Amino acid sequence: MLAIIGGSGLTRLASLEVSHRRLAGTPYGEPSAALTFGRIGDRPVVFLARHGDAHSIPPHQVNYRANLWALAECAPAGIVSVAAVGGIRSDLRPGDLVIPHQIIDYTWGRHSTYHEGPDSPVRHVDFSHPYDQSLRRKLRDAGTAVGLVVSDSAVYAATQGPRLETAAEINRIERDGADVVGMTGMPEAALARELGVPYAAINVVANYAAGRGGSHAGISLDAIHQVLEGAMAQVRALIEAMLNSDD
Repeated sequence: MLAIIGGSGLTRLASLEVSHRRLAGTPYGEPSAALTFGRIGDRPVVFLARHGDAHSIPPHQVNYRANLWALAECAPAGIVSVAAVGGIRSDLRPGDLVIPHQIIDYTWGRHSTYHEGPDSPVRHVDFSHPYDQSLRRKLRDAGTAVGLVVSDSAVYAATQGPRLETAAEINRIERDGADVVGMTGMPEAALARELGVPYAAINVVANYAAGRGGSHAGISLDAIHQVLEGAMAQVRALIEAMLNSDD
């Protein structure tokens, strides 16, 4: 089974043959939405809308611990996260697909670990390479197989949101070495690592980051929605190709 977390623009999978939905309780509260189970082709899939079915939960209020816990209890072979990002690197344009390989975390105040509390021992996990290399390779190869242009190397900057970044903040983030910027990649990736579930991400470049390219004078939210509508068809094709090619 593959678990898929859908972000902005992907609150459902059109190609998913739904068998049932299940409300999942966890020790950390309720996830963002009911888990949707089904199949794509002959492969079992469980899907979760990160921001809720009505896209009503902002990035800083997503219950990441409940989301990842609920998916991990389904014992998936891996989790693929889909998220919209702003493009910082000059070759990344709106509509492009990116499979990031690294993370810089600028978020604060989020519940970012399962290992806390008076009865929990201190535990550290290796997070040198935050994304699962095998899952990333499968996504990259699937994109090649169906003729999609997918960048398979990018540093993802996770910011707090829900507001977009200032141009000066993007300048700083670029100096730090980031290529794309989003609001939901952390603590999601770290929690998956704590649970021992392979995790990789598909980033959809929804806009040029503040002060870059067509966003030099400002960012059009209407334009972001239009880009996401078109790009999500490519995301679905990428996921289907990966599932169809999986051994």
